[in-house]
Amino acid sequence: MPSIVAIPHTAADAERTPVAADRLVAGTPTQAVANAYSDPGEAFHCGVWEGDVGAWRVHYTEHEFCHMLAGRVRIRGDDGSETVVAAGESFVIPAGFRGIWDVLEPARKLYAVYEPAG
Repeated sequence: MPSIVAIPHTAADAERTPVAADRLVAGTPTQAVANAYSDPGEAFHCGVWEGDVGAWRVHYTEHEFCHMLAGRVRIRGDDGSETVVAAGESFVIPAGFRGIWDVLEPARKLYAVYEPAG
């Protein structure tokens, strides 16, 4: 029988890495990911992410549910849309989204990612 998996609310033990230079828009942000669970088929993942102030380009091939634990981010779509989310708020970024992830205040979120086959 599978066991219940606890999801940490901090990535304190995770290695911080810089955002890839080819995606960087502003600042010199680093980020850390502490993945707590992946299903056997590697289609579903969840854990905690932390990021520093800065902005970078994103292209989602996965669907991602996020719950902000700390900070504030602005997500700008290539279609001109703009969403600002802060600690305590939840949202979904659908597969196919392209735009800029802009961390306005050091941020931390819980994530659950589903990567469709294909």
